[in-house]
Amino acid sequence: MDHLSELNDRQKEAALHTKGPLLIVAGAGAGKTKTITHRIINLIKQGIPPEKILAVTFTNKAAREMRERILSEIEKNAKGQDSFPFVSTFHALGVFIIKENARLLGLTRHFSILDEADSTAMIKESIKEINLDPKEYEPRRIKGIISREKGNFTDLEEYKERQDHMAKIAGRVWELYEEKKKKENALDFDDLLLKTVKLLKENKIVRKKYQNKWEYLHIDEYQDTNEVQYRLSLLLAEGHGNICVVGDADQNVYSWRGANLKNILHFEKDYPGTKVVLLEQNYRSTQNILEAANVVIKKNKFRPEKNLFTKNEEGDRISLYEALDETDEADFVATKILEILDGGGISKIFSGPRVGRTSKMRISGLNQTARKFSDLPSVNLSEVAVLYRTNFQSRALEEAMLRYNIQYQVLGIKFFERREVKDTLAYLRAALNPDSLSDIRRIINFPKRGVGKVTLAKLFAGEEKSLPAGMRVKISIFYKVLEEIAEKIRTEKASAAIKFAVKKSGIETELSSGTEEDSERLENIKELATLALKYDQMPPGEGIEKLLEDAALAGEQDSLSNKKENENKNAVKLMTVHAAKGLEFEYVFVVGLEEGLFPNEREGEVKSAEDSEEERRLFYVALTRAKKKLFLSYANYRTIFGSRSINAPSEFIYDIPGDLLEHEGEKIKTIYL
Repeated sequence: MDHLSELNDRQKEAALHTKGPLLIVAGAGAGKTKTITHRIINLIKQGIPPEKILAVTFTNKAAREMRERILSEIEKNAKGQDSFPFVSTFHALGVFIIKENARLLGLTRHFSILDEADSTAMIKESIKEINLDPKEYEPRRIKGIISREKGNFTDLEEYKERQDHMAKIAGRVWELYEEKKKKENALDFDDLLLKTVKLLKENKIVRKKYQNKWEYLHIDEYQDTNEVQYRLSLLLAEGHGNICVVGDADQNVYSWRGANLKNILHFEKDYPGTKVVLLEQNYRSTQNILEAANVVIKKNKFRPEKNLFTKNEEGDRISLYEALDETDEADFVATKILEILDGGGISKIFSGPRVGRTSKMRISGLNQTARKFSDLPSVNLSEVAVLYRTNFQSRALEEAMLRYNIQYQVLGIKFFERREVKDTLAYLRAALNPDSLSDIRRIINFPKRGVGKVTLAKLFAGEEKSLPAGMRVKISIFYKVLEEIAEKIRTEKASAAIKFAVKKSGIETELSSGTEEDSERLENIKELATLALKYDQMPPGEGIEKLLEDAALAGEQDSLSNKKENENKNAVKLMTVHAAKGLEFEYVFVVGLEEGLFPNEREGEVKSAEDSEEERRLFYVALTRAKKKLFLSYANYRTIFGSRSINAPSEFIYDIPGDLLEHEGEKIKTIYL
């Protein structure tokens, strides 16, 4: 049991439990991934074949981290294994099961996975087909309704029986949307789980196959599971009952995505005889940060009692800054970051009584000063994060980062969502799945081939013979290109297939002789080919399949962007609190702590007790991202959607004991030249 020596007593208790249901209630920074990893290693050392073990989490980043940790521990403590546990996200697990049973679901193995934009576009078409105006019935709103109902495991026929006006509209659109996807051999994100659960529920043979395949089931972030994910867990654990779930009710912040807090609160009822292990020792934050987080979250009633503690140092008090407005707040964040970089030395420049706040700031002089400090090696900028409640808040912060010459990255813009990358992937998908009309529509005129909307409509309606001879030749050449790309995919390595597709399609020629923007777009496509190198070890065909799957399932945390992913690794991270979940940083700024913004309130919306508790949980998540130093700020005035409003400080600020706070002094951000 040497491999367990680095665990504390509670972690060890969880790792040693091998039979029956196990609930690990893991507080923020309590080492849950380490605990799950060592439990899996212990199962393998007890003689359980690795391939009998399944571990499921929510993000690709978390799955990748868990996979790497398990592999490392197997190398150290369980050598000689010729198989490996199946570690994936929920959606990747769905893809795996669907691909193995595609025929039973009326699909081919090369079915397409619609991304957000493609799915919304298809819904927009469906709205138009029933003679409704997409401006009045916004496609994203309809998509959100459909997605929520799928997550709740609602059947389409059952939904269509609802009598309210919006449900009738959404039901008609949903029905057309399903028909379109079927015609294109395509699924959306929600289908990946919904169809998997329906298959397991309705087909006893298939259900038994996967229950026997994975006899030990681990689910991370169980508090974030929705109804479909909950049912999938039940179906896979049925019979053997060897299910271990890890979660924290205090970090349930995705109810708007369908996450159901009751799933973790009622786990012991679902699985009688459950062993419960509470992980309360935090290895991440200082005592002061943890004390503040504990006090804040204790106000919530829908939670099991838990009190985080740490053996870490007491640490600095939490800084609180009262800003004049969002610009002043952003300037405060930027100057503090410069202080952090300089170990406090730069604070001499900004010290003294505050005069006129940012109105007297001399940008040119400040930029010159900032350049002296922006590249200092004392602190890695990637260890600094600025968190906000809603995306619009990033604008003022980005402007401040530019003013002060501080490198930054905004989390949430995915590499795979770039137009040119999507175009290239669409060529690959269309080559493998010519029925994917969404992909054909996207690429048939890139590069330009002179195919108009009327021509496209006739082509999709099967009326190609009615087209002019010249147009038929163009379309024939286009489909011939797809056939040749498909052949390369089947016979060449992934990176070679992409290079061929870019050249054969004409994309390379189109972008090579264009503007500087076109040149940058071509560089991004080349980056895709570079990324594909890691899939070259797989057999021809399988590499591209896996790349397309990973691209479709890429989540918010899988890519940081401010131009290229690899250019600004040493950069401050700007992101919403939701996007920060699961991450940690040495220095964390939580901005916009004002009533109506954080906690967030929408005009005319009456918040329930559950909604209010979720906002408090979100603030708790924000606090517990910080390891060393935490900064909080609010603005007296903020301009939102063109209207300037006077704000009261957030109730959350008043929840933090005064002895844990230090108010930032009045400092000049003015440099007199």
